[in-house]
Amino acid sequence: MDADEAVKGNSAYWSDSAEEYLLTYGDFLGPVEFRWCPEGLTEAKAGLLGPLEQLRDQLLLEIGAGAAQCSRWLAAQGVGVHATDVAPGMVDQAHRLNKTTGINVPLSVADARQLPFDSASFDQVFTAFGAVPFLKDLTELHKEVYRVLKPGGWWTFATTHPIRWAFPDHPEALTVNRSYFDRTPYAEVTGRGVYAEFHHTLGDHMQSLTSCGFSITTVVEPEWQEGNNHVWGGWAPTRGKLIPGTLIIQAQRSNQD
Repeated sequence: MDADEAVKGNSAYWSDSAEEYLLTYGDFLGPVEFRWCPEGLTEAKAGLLGPLEQLRDQLLLEIGAGAAQCSRWLAAQGVGVHATDVAPGMVDQAHRLNKTTGINVPLSVADARQLPFDSASFDQVFTAFGAVPFLKDLTELHKEVYRVLKPGGWWTFATTHPIRWAFPDHPEALTVNRSYFDRTPYAEVTGRGVYAEFHHTLGDHMQSLTSCGFSITTVVEPEWQEGNNHVWGGWAPTRGKLIPGTLIIQAQRSNQD
């Protein structure tokens, strides 16, 4: 599958489904909440981006932000942040939530592989299930994130845990039905193109990051959070309490220009 074709199809899919998506998952996500994953881990609990006192002296960028709930939470804590998404419909929903919450996060429609920002503009870049699962070539993304980060800046992303691809997309299925090493993407034809998700093994993630100059500093496999009974596609307590469904990686840009 062509990489550009997948981005175009995913942009159309998420634009068309933005309103329905928020009707389905909006309560769980919250308009002003930072959830890293369906397991329910929040930034308030995890502190992956660092202490708020430190973040208030930084400028952050969220890519694949959807309706910018995570950025809105940061902004509510006094953190400077800009949010982008490839889908215009999602950015429209983000503008709507800006108005209803009174928290005005700056927003842009942008392909994460071609960000409309100068080099070395941000102290940190992050995404909670945005961009990464939907790109065929991770190196394109990591190179662009590296470009917009200041030397020594941090790149933190949550994505589908690679082991989850070996299991059916069903929240209670516990039997492997495909090879972990089978990188065939999931794809479905929509009215305006092809929606696609891509499988990258743990080794793929590591090799792509390091080839772009990043040093991997943290790897998190969130456990299912106590009291979370939410079912999100293939994520639910039954399987979530036994195997990881989410992978979070944090990497640091070289201090060299």
